Amino acid sequence: MSPPADPSPHPTRRNIVWLTLQYMMRVVFMFWLRFQARGLENLPKTGGGLVLINHQSFLDPPLVGVALQRPVSYLARDSLFRVPVIGWVLRNTYVMPINRDAPGTASIRTALQRMNDGFLVGLFPEGTRSLDGKVGEFKPGFISLIRRAKVPVYPVGIAGAHEAMPRGGVRFWPQKVRVVYGKPLCPEEVSRLSAKGHEDELVAFVRSAVEACQAEAQAWRDGKST
Repeated sequence: MSPPADPSPHPTRRNIVWLTLQYMMRVVFMFWLRFQARGLENLPKTGGGLVLINHQSFLDPPLVGVALQRPVSYLARDSLFRVPVIGWVLRNTYVMPINRDAPGTASIRTALQRMNDGFLVGLFPEGTRSLDGKVGEFKPGFISLIRRAKVPVYPVGIAGAHEAMPRGGVRFWPQKVRVVYGKPLCPEEVSRLSAKGHEDELVAFVRSAVEACQAEAQAWRDGKST
């Protein structure tokens, strides 16, 4: 019997492309961005989950993944898969394409399958990079994933990536970057707010958790916390 055309990667084992890029990025981020992260103990070693992150820069996906010992399967706009080199990297690092203008059920099904298979799926609810580094409004597209996946939801905050590579910029500036992985959101509250009619409350609840992580990362970056 021939193998499936598109076998799902392993949810906790990093492939050779991921490991190679992770090693290279750790070196670059450590010296160029003075990168540090904390709260790693809040993410499980196994099991599926939805990781919701504020979006400051193109650097955000590797910044969140570089400190972890397991891969994160991100959703990224499908147009990036057509870019030479970048598309190859995305296809070989667990990334799933999504059409931001018309997100279809296929992308949602793929993300749900990944989480059910034990993956951490990463998503940026703002939908686009921040213009000023602050956490913007969240688009409600992630609600269907929360409702249907029934997995823990983990907020993550990034500070400093906007200064390192702001939206519209092409240069990679030396800056101090901090990432904070928050504790999983209260499952009872998530379940309550996932009911029909509470969409706005759920979006506000999740956004406040991500915003708290980002504020902690910013205070840490500014030397206002240890």
